[in-house]
Amino acid sequence: MTDDKQNDNNGEAADLAAKRQAEAAAAQAAHEAALAAEAGDRREGFSDPVAFLSAELDKMEAEKNEANDKALRLVAEMDNLRKRTARDVHDARTFSIAGFARDMLEVSDNLRRALAAVPDGAAEADPGLKALVEGVEMTERAMLNALEKHGVKKISPKGEKFDPNLHQAMFEVPNPEVPNNTVLEVVQEGFVIGERCLRPAMVGVAKGGPKEAPKPEGNAEAGQAEG
Repeated sequence: MTDDKQNDNNGEAADLAAKRQAEAAAAQAAHEAALAAEAGDRREGFSDPVAFLSAELDKMEAEKNEANDKALRLVAEMDNLRKRTARDVHDARTFSIAGFARDMLEVSDNLRRALAAVPDGAAEADPGLKALVEGVEMTERAMLNALEKHGVKKISPKGEKFDPNLHQAMFEVPNPEVPNNTVLEVVQEGFVIGERCLRPAMVGVAKGGPKEAPKPEGNAEAGQAEG
């Protein structure tokens, strides 16, 4: 009884395998027939086999060129993405401290105001006050030096052409002998971070001159640092 059941199972497995093999063969035959039909359709209108093969080669060449163009565009897109990513990383590193740097510049301004409030000659007459003044001056220099290490640089544009991207005009100074829009006075020095303006210099500009001052060289590019 057990042998008969085993034989039945073997027979069913063999039938199933034969059925699957027949289905695979039928699918392969259908695929080949479709390819042949497609080739036949393409051969319509070509009485000369050489002409047909030449047309097929031209088609394959066009497909190859299209694939090459797509590959080149993909390479260009990847290169642009790499450059944009590198630029974004550089900007993030350079300008991430912009807000902090502005706050430190306000501290520097307060230190300068404190120094300006000391009467002339008072520090020389009082050793304790002199030491305090020197300490404040040293603190301000150390602060600005630390900021400079992180890309924050001072701009003092006296004598240069007014640049609205880097300077803020506070007043005009009538002077017919100086080129128009020349920075004559710097009320407050400006600062840049990298190639962007961190704080514009507050200036007074000439008015009434015969011509504009020459464009300054080496100034930072336009742009306001974000922070």
